[in-house]
Parts: sequence; structure tokens; C-alpha cells
Amino acid sequence: MHLVIANKLYSSWSLRPWLVMRAFDIPFTETVIPLKQPDTQARILAFSPTGKVPVLIDRLGEDGDAVVWESLAIISYLADRFPEKPMWPKGPAALAHAKAISMEMHAGFQTLRQTCPMNLGKRFAAPPMTDDLKANIHRLETMWRDSRKRFAGGRGPFLFGSYTAADAMFAPIVTRFDTYSIPVAADTRAYMTAVLAEPSFVEWKAAAFREPWRIAEYEVGHTVLEDLAPAVA
Repeated sequence: MHLVIANKLYSSWSLRPWLVMRAFDIPFTETVIPLKQPDTQARILAFSPTGKVPVLIDRLGEDGDAVVWESLAIISYLADRFPEKPMWPKGPAALAHAKAISMEMHAGFQTLRQTCPMNLGKRFAAPPMTDDLKANIHRLETMWRDSRKRFAGGRGPFLFGSYTAADAMFAPIVTRFDTYSIPVAADTRAYMTAVLAEPSFVEWKAAAFREPWRIAEYEVGHTVLEDLAPAVA
């Protein structure tokens, strides 16, 4: 399997399937195509029909290649391809809930995503708390709290107890809350701590810090409190 992604410092959609593949021990090779370069679009189009990443290429031999784009579609494909791996929680109610909140993440929270682009390399002061931004934050905290109350059952610190694809879907939101100093409740912070300490995310972040590419426009309008990943020479 071959996963094509963008900069680990910035690419929230790339992060999601990468975490699932690492967390559930699915072997793959990766190609990182840096954003905002003169050849970025051409390089991505060599792999992806949409001109966007991530995209997964699964070499299937006689059946040809399976080419899957969109993070949630990749995760769904992986779950079908490796049914023995517990990427989604067990039980119809938990599974339905996990997929519903993952789809809500995939389609929603535009204000938060636009106001606070993923940037693992810096810590910023909190942005102005508009009504729309506060509504996004409230919905996320409520969703995480309700998911853990209904389905975690004391089995672990994640949304369904043990780590699942749903946690991978929300990992970039966790990083945004951390990067932009978003004020959150104690139980939200505990969940964030678990996600940020999960081994596959720790591996991703370490690799992100070694990248040489920095995109200054992703910092415009934000007050830097701490530079966590200085530029690599």
C-alpha cells in the first residue's frame, strides 16, 4: 500500500488515514508532497484524480490498483480490507455513533477549520471567540463528552474506550485546540492529552518537526506564543 500525503506540519486530512494505518499496524509506504510549491499540483495529480491528498494506492496484482481518495473513504476502505483489525468500535449502536460523528467531522466545523488551520509547529494565542467559533467548540466538547459517557465504559481514555478511527478523525481538531490555546473543560483536556500521547500521533509529530518546509501564510493574523518546530536548515 502507498499513501500520498502533504506536509505533516499542516495537512489535517493526511493525518487521519496515516494514524489509522500506523495505529492498526497496516504496512505502507508514503510519499510526502509539500504544499505551496511550484510543482505541488502536478505532483499530486500524478497520483490523485482530484488533485488533492491524501490518496491511497493499493496494489492488488491481477485486479489492478485500488485508488482511494478522501480521508474517510480511505479509512472505510481499510476497514473493509482488514476486517480483523478493530478500526471501528464493536456493537451496532457504537458503530453507528462512531460513523455519524466521523461524518459530521468530515463535513462540518468550517469556522474552526478556517479560523485555526492545523499547524503543529507553533503555539498561538486564542483567536477572537466569535459566536460561530464558540458554537463549533461547544458542539465538539459535547460530542466527545457524550460519546465517552455512552460508549467508553471505563475501558480507556478515547471516545469508545480503546483507540478507533473516530479518534483519528478528530485528532486534527485536538491539535487545533492545543495549537490555538482554546479554553476547554477538564474532561476535554484529558481526552486531548490521550490523543496527543497516542504513539502513532507522537511518531507523526516527530516527523513533522523534521520537515524543512514552512508556510508563513498559515500564521497570518495569529499571535505566536511559542515556536515548537524551528525551520530545519
